[in-house]
Amino acid sequence: MSYHKELAAAKKAASLAARLCQNVQKALLQSDVQSKTDKTPVTVADYGSQALVSFVLQQELHAEFSLVAEEDSKDLRKDGAQEIVERITKLVNNSLTSDGSYNVTLSTEDVLKAIDSGISEGGCQGRHWVLDPIDGTKGFLRGDQYAIALALLDGGKVVLGVLACPNLPLTSLEDAGQHSPNNEVGCLFFAEVGGGTYMQPLDGSSAVKVQVSAVENPEEASFFESYEAAHSMHDLSSLIAQKLGVKAPPVRIDSQAKYGALSRGDGAIYLRFPHKGYREKIWDHAAGCIVVTEAGGVVTDAAGQPLDFSKGKHLDVDTGIIVTNQKLMPLLLNAVKESLKEKAPSS
Repeated sequence: MSYHKELAAAKKAASLAARLCQNVQKALLQSDVQSKTDKTPVTVADYGSQALVSFVLQQELHAEFSLVAEEDSKDLRKDGAQEIVERITKLVNNSLTSDGSYNVTLSTEDVLKAIDSGISEGGCQGRHWVLDPIDGTKGFLRGDQYAIALALLDGGKVVLGVLACPNLPLTSLEDAGQHSPNNEVGCLFFAEVGGGTYMQPLDGSSAVKVQVSAVENPEEASFFESYEAAHSMHDLSSLIAQKLGVKAPPVRIDSQAKYGALSRGDGAIYLRFPHKGYREKIWDHAAGCIVVTEAGGVVTDAAGQPLDFSKGKHLDVDTGIIVTNQKLMPLLLNAVKESLKEKAPSS
């Protein structure tokens, strides 16, 4: 089954949302960061990105539409939020005008409705789009890495994924570091089931097929982990790396930009071990997962099981998520098991 039409719509939606986010990041104003109840900074760009992706997908596809997404408009409908809502609406309309495909001006209510179309629960029946409008809000606020992550589930399986990474250098992170003055930044990764993974500059020029690293010797492998220690247990990752014999220090970056970088061979391993009690959400991994697997990589939980996106908004994984190439995976799983055994409190 081909998903070409859906992939084209997803690329367009994510690219437009990326442009909106770039404009906001350039002029990050104090009033733009609200605190959500869980204290995750949520920005005007987060809501604007979700509204834009929702609107573009519905315009392009005219099909029955289901979107599982991170945000809703509850906080925006409260007293005192009017100014922020107007700002989001203006941003969305400016993005639509600059694109030129849609001769339309959205009202604030249109924008709130577009944000709220992301209330689907997902599941194993039918098709559901899965969106994280800004994955890595803390990176976004810091001026570092973030991603617009969009995937399509069909019958509970991820069938396509798009990652727009506005601050990711077009050349390898190993050459460029996270900030390189001469290097162009802004990558769009996209993958369709059975079709491989491609990367192109966000400005839309030609795409190249990418492959994960072919490194077989763990000593030559480098690994990615979350920038924020709150998001992943860095001490466990370093124990695993030590057991594998990894020599290079970890590359810490925010968001699913890690999956994109891994898909083109920037590093060979990504380790994510959230603190106890945290439940993974599908929008944090769906797009990244297919981008890596279609580039020849493997994504599993700590027990070696594939990720199951068919159970609604949450991903129930054993302990953590590990990503690497097919050659390194058996060694990595072994190091993970040994490290978890060592870390477990003796009964």
